[in-house]
Amino acid sequence: MIEELRKRITGEEFDYQTLLDVLREYERPRDKITALLRQGVIIRVKKGIYVFGERYARRPFSREVLANMIFGPSYISLDYALHYHGLIPERVEAVTSVTCGRGRRFSTPVGLFLYRKIPMTAYPIGIDRVELEGGRPFLIAIPEKALADKIHDDRGTAVRSQAEMKEYLLTHLRIDPGGLERLDAKILVLIATRYGSRKIRLLGGLIRGLSGREIGHE
Repeated sequence: MIEELRKRITGEEFDYQTLLDVLREYERPRDKITALLRQGVIIRVKKGIYVFGERYARRPFSREVLANMIFGPSYISLDYALHYHGLIPERVEAVTSVTCGRGRRFSTPVGLFLYRKIPMTAYPIGIDRVELEGGRPFLIAIPEKALADKIHDDRGTAVRSQAEMKEYLLTHLRIDPGGLERLDAKILVLIATRYGSRKIRLLGGLIRGLSGREIGHE
């Protein structure tokens, strides 16, 4: 049964319906799922979402793929995406995402997954689709959107000028100056319009003004 399971489920991350389809020929498929969990063949990440156990995995499972599956609609953003794109140096333990639904938190056997709410008007823009080996896709913010989402989410910080924005980025968020050079000011202006955010407009203006010049502490 395990060989057939692995043959028919090619990815490492899968949902309950996929599992049920594979086991539909058995008289009591739900009992089989319980047995597979008990044997460690599969691991329940949350209700309805699974990965294969270590002995039966063909490749490491993707927490990015799981983040999209656990709660949606959502895409990976904020600190996790900033590190993914090389904008901040610190490795981020929790997989952070944004959603147009309510914020959620899921502590699972494979890690912590956090979801923060953003306005629906800002949600659809600046999302990239990444495809992993085996055709396993996930959605993640482009660098500009990840930073804009972070600035929007960090509501306790007052930024009133481009100089303060620069200090906030380099000192508070520890954004890599080289990463800032690669950001697209036009995209940031468009994102700021969707957000209706003065702070993100300041960010766009800062990036436009610093374009072609060295970015760092003066």
